[in-house]
Amino acid sequence: MTQLRSSPFSRILRPLRPVSPFARIVLGTSFFVIFVAFWGLITYLGFVSPTFLASPTTMLREGWLLFTEYGFAKDIGMTVWRVLAGFLLATLIAVPLGISMGAYKPIEAFFEPFVSFCRYLPASAFIPLLILWTGIGELQKILVIFIGAVFQITLMVAVIVGGARCDLVEAAYTLGARKHGIVRRVLIPGAAPEIAEALRLVLGWAWTYVIVAELIGASSGIGHMIIESQTLLNTGQIIFGIIVIGIIGLISDLAFKYANRRLFVWSTL
Repeated sequence: MTQLRSSPFSRILRPLRPVSPFARIVLGTSFFVIFVAFWGLITYLGFVSPTFLASPTTMLREGWLLFTEYGFAKDIGMTVWRVLAGFLLATLIAVPLGISMGAYKPIEAFFEPFVSFCRYLPASAFIPLLILWTGIGELQKILVIFIGAVFQITLMVAVIVGGARCDLVEAAYTLGARKHGIVRRVLIPGAAPEIAEALRLVLGWAWTYVIVAELIGASSGIGHMIIESQTLLNTGQIIFGIIVIGIIGLISDLAFKYANRRLFVWSTL
């Protein structure tokens, strides 16, 4: 019987076949090139009105004006500060609570119904209450991010720790480990890489919460700039602000991945 030759695409698109770092960069960059080319095509040829969608060059020109004339660097700094403050506050509370819930089932039974209930509540719904309680200052915006992140992190960490391998726990008991030693020397080291990955994902969600918080009652920040540009129908500045958020998020994501690989070397072996 003659063997059918496989096409180049079938050889490339094999399920779970790894991609080289160079190919990954080329493929990822190609999508952005195609996207910008299509964007330029529909704007430069007049298929879409500039009022509704600015061209790439207009967007870059408006971005330059934001930095040189409107102090956009300060807005970026304020937004990054709010994200980090709210996210770190949520992490400091959620990670220990999640570890306790995953390791000790009575604690999980006590907290899990409330945490599961709260994680479905949209953080934006708390903005009117937070404005009443704390005003429209920095604390209100930080608390929006905190509420949006803390319950998600708690439940994700609890699931990760609770899914530890039972044979490792039994082996530790056999070797004479005590209850707290099991948590400190078995559960936490084993779950640490996945916890860090969960934090990386939630950090991305935190960026959506801060923009929502800055759309209401803010005098600075990327979200404030976007809403101000919307009132002026300046789509160039709006798009530039959105792209800046994506770039900062991508940089933070890559930094998180790099730190995870350096801190948890055993997870990649």
